[in-house]
Amino acid sequence: MTGTTDPSLPDFEAWFHQAPSGYLITDDIGRITAVNDTFLHWTGHSRPNLLGSKLQDLMPVGDQILYSTHCIPQLGITGAVSEIVIEIIGADNERRAALLSASRSPASGQDHGNVRVIIFSAHERRMYERELVTALRVAEESEARRARAEKELHHLALHDALTGLLNRAGLEATLEQFLTPPPGDTNAIAALFIDLDHFKAVNDSLGHAAGDELLVSVARRLLPTTRRNSTVARLSGDEFIVLETVAGPQEATALAARLLAILKAPMLIQGLEIVTSASIGVAIAEKDGESIEELIRRADIAMYRAKALGRSRWELHIPAESDPSVDRLRALGELRHGINDGALRVHYQPRIDLHTGHTVGVEALVRWQHPTRGLLPPSEFIGMAEESGLIRSLGAWVLQETLKQAERWYQEDSNSAKLEYAVNLSARQLNDPGLVHMVEDALRRRKVDPSRLLLEITETALMSDPEAALESLTRLKDVGVSLAVDDFGTGYSSLTYLKKFPVDELKIDRSFITGLNSNTGDTAIVGSCIDLAHAVGIRAVAEGVETSEQAQTLTSMGCDLAQGFHFARPLPAPLLAAWLHASTQQRQDTHKPGP
Repeated sequence: MTGTTDPSLPDFEAWFHQAPSGYLITDDIGRITAVNDTFLHWTGHSRPNLLGSKLQDLMPVGDQILYSTHCIPQLGITGAVSEIVIEIIGADNERRAALLSASRSPASGQDHGNVRVIIFSAHERRMYERELVTALRVAEESEARRARAEKELHHLALHDALTGLLNRAGLEATLEQFLTPPPGDTNAIAALFIDLDHFKAVNDSLGHAAGDELLVSVARRLLPTTRRNSTVARLSGDEFIVLETVAGPQEATALAARLLAILKAPMLIQGLEIVTSASIGVAIAEKDGESIEELIRRADIAMYRAKALGRSRWELHIPAESDPSVDRLRALGELRHGINDGALRVHYQPRIDLHTGHTVGVEALVRWQHPTRGLLPPSEFIGMAEESGLIRSLGAWVLQETLKQAERWYQEDSNSAKLEYAVNLSARQLNDPGLVHMVEDALRRRKVDPSRLLLEITETALMSDPEAALESLTRLKDVGVSLAVDDFGTGYSSLTYLKKFPVDELKIDRSFITGLNSNTGDTAIVGSCIDLAHAVGIRAVAEGVETSEQAQTLTSMGCDLAQGFHFARPLPAPLLAAWLHASTQQRQDTHKPGP
């Protein structure tokens, strides 16, 4: 355990290895530098795979955000966090309930100090709590003191550590008061789902500490505006929920309007005056009607409608029979939760060098494992993600997951170091000021050579604002990644802009490949696109190749790369690895000398 022994604790190294609970050492940003056998046995992970990776990567998305935005800043301020309820993802991809505590060791010289992290399993947590009570008894604590300690433990389990509001578990624990109204009470239940507008911009521009301060200020404003029997909770990130009994929709929307006005008032954050706003979804239900969970889900849908209609407003959800857009709004809420709950999948389609037959790369294509509709292709949800703004978080996840897989394949087979990984960028992502930082951070976290990453942008996205696109592409090129114009031929690129854009390849739209050999116009267009790509010194790539005749024609035309069902369908990572191995073996067998 070189570099982790603390001189202030002579027996620390021995204790580290013998500790009955999971124990890790990380640096200040969460990168694992040491891990004990107990944690490895509990999770099934191997030590080589964990060392150098980030602790956050072992958590679901919601807990990653909690650790990055709360735990790491708190460690920097107070030097410790305790009893944070999280989940850890094991090597079998199963989630394990856990309790996390961490503390920073003192810095010495140039050393900035390590972070010691203890992770109790759900079973160990119960043992830990029993041991706490025993320790209090041994220390002859009074009954009142023990009661206060237990009450504090209970409070921490049900409340958000940052804002002090109820957390999701606390919200569930308080629902009984709404489900069992007093006799004769005819009021209805209102759920107000509150999401801050442009909260990410505060985090990106001022840092997560400022974002946390903003969330605390929002919580302080929400509490005094509600009644004594109301419930106010922070669900996750910048999402809050208010449950309140009301006389009807008019009273609920009046409360929503009042909350909007209160949240719009300037807030002093780190010495700066910040003006924010919120989108609020309102849903009403009778107490003897639908469940609270369903009511909150409908409020969530209404909140997304408020976002789609311009933000800084409230929207009232109405029943399905009078709301023609309810299916789309429901799907939008499901997609949002799918992104947060790990329901996305990445499949990989090989990219083939037409002249050598070798696989030179793969394209990452996202799928959504819908809870009732099964595995959905991108055509079912990408448009919706684009319209709602969810494409930013979806796209960031796909990039991180692809680079994680690239790192994993390289560890398993060094030959994969030659593969190029293509990831699609949307128009919204291209216009996002934080795009370059997101790409740099993903590459740095996964230690992937930037030249192995190819970012694909559609011709239509590039030509919607060519000058802005040129600036974004130039900044991305400076990072060291490769760039491609996707779906070429469907937009209106001029040769002038094509020469200006710092791109490395041109992907011919599949609609023209379909008509290859059977439609003289499509055949001529494909040939012109290949010649145009070569004229400006970039690769020509054909997508949607489905027959050997198409592949042969493209080869004779001088096309460089191709992908499509003729070679392989998009495959999950394990099947793609098997396909790569089989195709490599087949080529080796083909080139073996005869007897």
